[in-house]
Amino acid sequence: MRFRRRRPKTNGQPQVLATSVNPVLRGSDSDHNLCVRIEDLSHHYGTGELKKQVLFDNNLELARGEIVIMTGPSGSGKTTLLTLIGALRTVQEGSIQVLGTELCGLDDHALTEVRRGIGFIFQAHNLFESLTARQNVRMALELKSVPPEQADARAAELLQLLGLGKRLEYKPDSMSGGQRQRVAIARALANRPQLILADEPTAALDKQSGRDVVDLLKRIAKEELATILIVTHDNRILDVADRIVNMVDGHVISDVVVNEAAVICEFLRKVPLFAALDPRTLTEVADKMGLETHPEGTVLVRQGDPGDKFYLIRSGSAVVTVSDGTHKRELARIEEGDFFGEAALISGEPRNATVTATDEVALCTLDKEEFRAVLESSAPFKEQMLRILFSRQ
Repeated sequence: MRFRRRRPKTNGQPQVLATSVNPVLRGSDSDHNLCVRIEDLSHHYGTGELKKQVLFDNNLELARGEIVIMTGPSGSGKTTLLTLIGALRTVQEGSIQVLGTELCGLDDHALTEVRRGIGFIFQAHNLFESLTARQNVRMALELKSVPPEQADARAAELLQLLGLGKRLEYKPDSMSGGQRQRVAIARALANRPQLILADEPTAALDKQSGRDVVDLLKRIAKEELATILIVTHDNRILDVADRIVNMVDGHVISDVVVNEAAVICEFLRKVPLFAALDPRTLTEVADKMGLETHPEGTVLVRQGDPGDKFYLIRSGSAVVTVSDGTHKRELARIEEGDFFGEAALISGEPRNATVTATDEVALCTLDKEEFRAVLESSAPFKEQMLRILFSRQ
């Protein structure tokens, strides 16, 4: 069982820190911990009367091991900035340092060398149609002279982690768009790059496949201290970010360290049970919530035990069963946005059912006293909760 530490209370407001430098960098060794540094960066397309500026005096720093999500409307300059960081375009004005190398002024050969240390995940798959999924991934390793056996094992490992263990020998024309996208992602990660640039990596993926991808990226950032910059419109993956950068009209207009309570608050807004709460109450509830992650098969609550928490499923699924001492009967399957545990907290009676995780499940929880406090402080919440409780009886 894994628990995440709760954030300190912030008088009902999410603790969001405006910054252009991750707090872990502050100190004498900040340069050593930087993967990317951008200073006064501007960029334009065209010349003369057709010249159009798309980036304006931007400054940004990315730390090693950090996941940064970049959001903003279409046409705001996100992809242009991503390609400049990836040495796919020439720097015109300002400075970009990537993995200790200044990109401004580099010739094509030098830019190619920088790109060798970067993993690219773009919406265009660019897979070799004549090669299998395993061969497409393995080729990226062979270009760096990795021994064939090691390259083969690494390719298979990544494809299995991305849910393609049964598609190793399939060619691209025998796979769906989402499967091809995951092969391209595996190829980008094969050489364990220290910088990964991803443009809408989950756009072609279903909910579970998208979660598999971002969970793998999170693991790589933690275990290999890789820096990951993701451009996305997918609100489902914001929870993996250490920071969220927002671009509008060519300007980085905000760069914030993500507070766990703020992420929970965004999740709660989408859950019908909490939709009636006013913003202040919603923020207070999010700040009080704990987060728990449990593996498949964990008994989350057991029939007959006293009630001590309210549970809301943030991801994953579970099964609800009841037993009369002789036979066990399944009542329901529950998933993201569903909740349980409220009946025992309201009635004071023992748990009336057992809930078991059917895959890895992440839960938002409220202790008994905190749940009751929310129930009494918000009439709409209490009314909605009692309505649902009675409908289940």
